[in-house]
Amino acid sequence: MYTFQFVTEKLLIIFFFAGLEKWLVDRRFIPDMGAGHEARTVEVNLFEGVAMRVLVSDNLSQVGIDILKNAGLEVDVKTGLAPEELKIIIGDYDGLAIRSATKVTADILESAHRLKVVGRAGIGLDNVDIPAASQKGIVVMNAPDGNATTAAEHAISMMMSLARNIPQACRSMKEGRWDKKKFMGREVTGKTFGVIGIGRIGAIAASRAQGLKMKTIAYDPHMPKATAEKIGVELVSLEDLAKRSDFISVHVPLTQETKNLVSTEFFANMKPEAMFIDCARGGVCDETALYEALVNKKIAGAALDVFAKEPTNLENCPLLGLDNFICTPHLGASTSEAQENVALIIAEQIADYLLKGVVTNAVNVPSVSDDVLAQVGPYLTLGEKLGTLHMQIAKGGVAEVNIEYSGALAELNTNPITVAFLKGLFAPILKDAVNYVNAPIIAKERGIRVIESKSDKSDDFINTLTIKVTTNEAENILVGTVFGRNEPRLVRLNSFRLEAMISGPMLLVFNNDVPGVIGALGTTLGAAGANISRMTVGREEKSNQNIILLSTDELVSKELLIKVKSLANINNAQVLDLSAV
Repeated sequence: MYTFQFVTEKLLIIFFFAGLEKWLVDRRFIPDMGAGHEARTVEVNLFEGVAMRVLVSDNLSQVGIDILKNAGLEVDVKTGLAPEELKIIIGDYDGLAIRSATKVTADILESAHRLKVVGRAGIGLDNVDIPAASQKGIVVMNAPDGNATTAAEHAISMMMSLARNIPQACRSMKEGRWDKKKFMGREVTGKTFGVIGIGRIGAIAASRAQGLKMKTIAYDPHMPKATAEKIGVELVSLEDLAKRSDFISVHVPLTQETKNLVSTEFFANMKPEAMFIDCARGGVCDETALYEALVNKKIAGAALDVFAKEPTNLENCPLLGLDNFICTPHLGASTSEAQENVALIIAEQIADYLLKGVVTNAVNVPSVSDDVLAQVGPYLTLGEKLGTLHMQIAKGGVAEVNIEYSGALAELNTNPITVAFLKGLFAPILKDAVNYVNAPIIAKERGIRVIESKSDKSDDFINTLTIKVTTNEAENILVGTVFGRNEPRLVRLNSFRLEAMISGPMLLVFNNDVPGVIGALGTTLGAAGANISRMTVGREEKSNQNIILLSTDELVSKELLIKVKSLANINNAQVLDLSAV
């Protein structure tokens, strides 16, 4: 039984029920008085609220911990937790601050009954199940710009170490030798520095190379030429970059498009005296192809800070046994300045969200009020999906985006939908480095014009979202709407009309409208073990052409895609991935 007595600004609660008291003690709502104590009156200030708790499960700079504590949050630092241990305690926390070690899986989140926010001190969010977090209403934040300078500087450091044989010479001296003639180096002044990916980190690396009096060229199919020229970088093809560069540095995230982007053919095009550096993401470089290029003297040297499998060792990475190869254990962001910077940023963001409801650098929720979210929520998802689809079918660098809101949708606050589209647009090429806050900034930095228009008329549906994206090579038009309360649909792709759900792994096929195509396609996919969960066909009457949009359980492999393209009456096919939206 409970006895309640209200007084000014406070509520006195008398607990006689031992189980309820233990629950409150476990969660630190009341102090533990020990065994055998008498029933007592406990004073709880409901107007001030209960202190929120944050778990720091990875090594976080003290400056971040101090910010959380000074904001009035209870902070527990428990690093090195096994998944089972984290699952047991995560239900007691409102916030979770992590780096790369903690794996925030759907299983962990299932036990996170109080959790409101996960903050990653850094960029990469491969260790967080974002869809599962979104499903539970947990905001996921990162610090995408906190270590950009440090990562770029590490690439330059690796280049200089390669050029002057610094690690090898150091090891030789420590082994008691004086091999002065053995380690002849080379100057970088006047050489060509090739950058794969000219985003924020790539641009900083290029500027540092320019400071060393190097010529800078870059491969980035999504960067407008005019934007690259503003930072003094010449845009070239991937093949030309390989052929012309003396030093090549990778600065792209690992995506479907960039996986094994640098492989045997690339190394074959490089100069024999050229050197290769990757401080971005493991998997962009084919490590087997790199090993063969180094062993066969196709290139002079290489440096990796990232690997397909981490941590790595000589047993699973033979590169470590080569004299013309140097490496570091994923140290690109490991400087005291960078770690303090990302810790400061993420701690402030977590505190602001838990205490003020302010959302910053969230990758799964826009910064809008609840009432606006209730009105446009389904269209945020639609906009992001259309953005991701647009970038995957686009050819060339995006120059202009035209967004038209039609029907009743035109009466609403549509700015969050535009932002969601831009986030989706950049996600396939920037991955975790783009969020709802910086997407418009990235568009501006890349020189992309964003034009919005509204019309109270919609021809076929109550509301439609029409988006035309113009690149330096072509343009594509996508039209979407929302069925029911929350079912985003693609209803037009250029001149093809259809009604398709767009989510997960997909296969887009362009074909002649003749009998047998769908049967042959299904047979080919089935024989390879690829299961089709949905299929939608769109037809273009004038040209007698179709598009087929298939949803598959897994991404179609490159080998299977080649087989699909070789089928009779199939003109083209492309793998799409909308799993993250």
